[in-house]
Amino acid sequence: MKSKFKAMVLSCMDPRFQHLVHNHLKKKKLTGKYSAFTIAGAAVGVTHNKFKKWHHTFYDNLATSIQLHKIEKLIVINHKDCGAAKIANGKKEFTPANEKKELNVIALDSKITKF
Repeated sequence: MKSKFKAMVLSCMDPRFQHLVHNHLKKKKLTGKYSAFTIAGAAVGVTHNKFKKWHHTFYDNLATSIQLHKIEKLIVINHKDCGAAKIANGKKEFTPANEKKELNVIALDSKITKF
């Protein structure tokens, strides 16, 4: 049986960003078709050593979504001006270099769709 769920969405908990995530996923016709994991920093929060205690929780949730919802994709939505990135890297926003570094770490275990 094919699952109606398409993906897990990893996004940041920043309140300034929630409506943008929602609107983007709605535009992509994913409403009701994804499980969500929201954590400070999105990819930074689940890969950077500064937040190492969070990593296991994310991977447990990803495995559960794969098992229950039969997802085949992880959609990572990062944003600029991220406070968690500043805490982790001493920088206020993602640059192409540090964003690529974070996404490469997570790509080892998951398919990535980047918008």
